[in-house]
Order: sequence, then structure tokens, then C-alpha cells
Amino acid sequence: MTAESRINSLETSYGRLAWRADGPEGGAPLVLFQRFRGTMDDWDPTFIHALSAKHRVIRFDSAGIGRSEGTVPDSVGGIAAVAAEVVQKLGFNQVDILGWSLGGIIGQQFALDFPNLVRCLIVAGSSPGPIADGPQQDPRVLQVMTKATDNDERDFLFLFYPETETAVAEGRASLKRIESQPNKGPGVSAAGFMGQIKAISTWQGVLGRAKELKLPILVANGAHDVMLPAYRSYVLSQQAPNAKLVLYPDAGHAFLFQVIDDFVAEIDRFLA
Repeated sequence: MTAESRINSLETSYGRLAWRADGPEGGAPLVLFQRFRGTMDDWDPTFIHALSAKHRVIRFDSAGIGRSEGTVPDSVGGIAAVAAEVVQKLGFNQVDILGWSLGGIIGQQFALDFPNLVRCLIVAGSSPGPIADGPQQDPRVLQVMTKATDNDERDFLFLFYPETETAVAEGRASLKRIESQPNKGPGVSAAGFMGQIKAISTWQGVLGRAKELKLPILVANGAHDVMLPAYRSYVLSQQAPNAKLVLYPDAGHAFLFQVIDDFVAEIDRFLA
């Protein structure tokens, strides 16, 4: 199926949650964990199409997000628990996970809390937690990403792409593809936004337990990420015992929508 796959509903203890499936059945499915203030409709459809050529791809709106009922848990562990119930209710014994940004944080916590449910983990544009040394987040990021109103194109280009002609052009093309999808669902509500903020702000990170993350991990980022600097991806790759690090030049936080062919090929090799 394509990125215009049917919207399904799943009854859970958190309420009825919305989910979609793309790609061929068989093997461990690849479950996507979305970014802060993102829904399952905020994945670039070209990325979904490429990813689902070889993999069964599952994306969903967590509790209190987008089309789903319920309330956003106020901890990263709570959000990971929602994802675990989704995996189990869908009948999967084991899955691969691709988490982007906040989704990468949730993916790391998921792997610690539910190790029997995850085979391989992909951490994209994310962080293992607070890191005092090395490059820090651009000071403008917090103000832009927490605006009370929805972010506009200018905000997304600043947050997600380097200020080069090529990167900006690719960023605009990706944003256009996302916004032009038919039947796009609602965005993250004010209550959902606040729940995610609380979860992020209270998360202690995984560095103290990173040695426990013995599963295969692919850590990837754009070399010029202003939100979660690539140095944090490097730190995670050094602490987790079976991690591979890939950085993309002239790319930022949304590198996965900028270098789609290269990153999907990397994912294919990793999961094979």
C-alpha cells in the first residue's frame, strides 16, 4: 500500500487509538515513533513509500495525539507503555522500531522497559538525554518549537534544515508533500502539547543504563541539527555496545526526509 493507507482504530486501555499499515506483511514489522508535536500524518509520504517497499511499516497516533483518544502520559516511560500495548494488541511478538526526535527518546526507553518486544532500534535525530559537554541546542530552538500557535514553514525550515540553498529547497519540497496529503488529521492539541513538554522535561535519559541497550542500534542524524546536535548521537553510539552511527552532511533534524534514498538504503541494510 502507499502512504494513503487506510486509517484503522485499535481499542486499548488508553482509549481508541488510530493506526496505519503500509508495505508487505511478513517478518518483524517496523513501528514508527513520531516527533514532538507530530502525528502519524506528519511523516513525509515519500519517505513512507520508500520505507514500505521492503518493510511492513506501522505508524500510529499515541494516546491523546492526533486522531487518537485518551490523554498524553506525562512521562516518557508512560508514552513507551502506550506503544508497548499497541504492539501487543496488534499481535506482534517482536518489532523493529524507528524513533525520530522525541520518538527516538521513547524508542530508547521502550527498549529498556520492554526488551523482549524489540529486535532492532533506529534512533533518528535524537538524544540519550541531557549532555553538558559538546555543542548545545541553538538558543532560538526552545522559543520556536514551543510556540502556542502551530509552527509555520519558516519555523520548520529553521528547526529541521540547514540554511543552505539545497537543504532549504529539499525542506520546502518535503513540507509541501506532507501538507498536500488528502484527509490529513488534526494536529496535537494544547493538552497533548503540555503532556509532551512535561514528559520531555522530566526524562532523566538513558546514559546511566546505555550499556543495557545490547540490541542492534542504528543511530543517525544530520550533521547540522540545531535541535539535538549530532554530538548527542555520537555519545549514544559510544555508550550503547552494539550501535552504529551515521551522519549526513548538509542535513539537519529532518535529514530522513532530505536524504530519503540514502537513509532508507541504510535502514534496509541494517534490518537485513
